[in-house]
Formats: sequence, C-alpha cells, structure tokens
Amino acid sequence: MYKLLTLNDKNPAQAKDLATIQKFVPYYALGNVCIGTWMFFWNSSRLDISNIFVIINTLTQLWYVNTQLEPMDARNWNSILTHVVSKTFAGIGVLDLLHNTSAAYAVGQTPSTAVKALTGLGFAALGASSDWILGGCLVYDLVGLSVGQAQYGDQSWSSLLGAYAVGTAAIVGAKNYFRPPYVSRAAPYKQVAQDEVDDRA
Repeated sequence: MYKLLTLNDKNPAQAKDLATIQKFVPYYALGNVCIGTWMFFWNSSRLDISNIFVIINTLTQLWYVNTQLEPMDARNWNSILTHVVSKTFAGIGVLDLLHNTSAAYAVGQTPSTAVKALTGLGFAALGASSDWILGGCLVYDLVGLSVGQAQYGDQSWSSLLGAYAVGTAAIVGAKNYFRPPYVSRAAPYKQVAQDEVDDRA
C-alpha cells in the first residue's frame, strides 16, 4: 500500500514499478478475500466449503507468479519486494491447500501410494519452475509437513516428505544455477538524469 501511494507515475522508472505492483493488486485482494472467507467456514466446521476458497487462492497465486509476473530485477527493490510478497503468498498457499484438503477429506487416513507419488511429482514440477523464493517456500512446506507427520506418528510418510524436501531443494538449486531467473539492468545515464529531472518537476 505504501508503494502504491508513494511511487510517482510521471517518473518513467517508477511508473514501470507502479504498473507491476498494480497488476498484482487484484490477485492479492482476491487472495485475502479467500483467506477471510476460508476462516469463516473453517470456524463453522464446514471444511469442505472452506477448501473451495483455499483452492481458488492457491491456484490464483500460482497462476500469477508463473504467468503474469515479470522476471525480478535484482537491482530494483520494488521489483524484489513484489516478488517476495507474491511468491511467499503462493508458497504458503500450497501448504494451506494440502493441509485443508487433508483435514476436510482424509482425517486419520494414511495417504495412498497414489497420493504419495502425486505429492512428489507435484512438488518436483513446481520446483522445476520456481526461483529461489518460491522454491524455498516449497521446501519449507515439505519440511513442515514432514515434522507434522512425525508428530502424528507416521514416521514412514514423514521420512518420505523429508526426502521430497531434499529432492525439491536440489531441483530448485540446479534450475536456478543453470538458468538464473533474474535480470540485473543498470539504468542508462540519460535515463537516470531524466528521472532526476522528473522527480524535481
């Protein structure tokens, strides 16, 4: 909100940053509406209905970061902050989806072989398309799930989730090492000078 109010759309460089942030606003707003609605149905013990809003939020945020968000400019703090906020939002959404779905439809049930396989494949696929930020969130999700399952006494599933965390971290690391997802552009001298003139105007 602070950046939306303080960035100057008459400054070419800031106008681009502002446009990027404004593009994220509807996705962020929808996500927060979904979270608020989810909490209402969760507290009402209607986990099946609450899960609908979790699915909407998670898919919306993943759609945004994978198809709408421009590559992060490592020299631009506005770009960095937008990526951090949007990708952590999406990453935690994945954990919410898994937790809420299991709570709604599989309480006390041991995951089937198919569920275990799909979990591994899903995280591997997401990791292969993620940068360090989203990828780190995915690894965090798996570590959290592994610890949770250990506390519930399912050591086998906990160990497998831990292995998935290591595997996802390796995939994210390799992907980002060989294909860095960030750009790092220094503004040309003339553009910087023009920006200073615009700021003084």
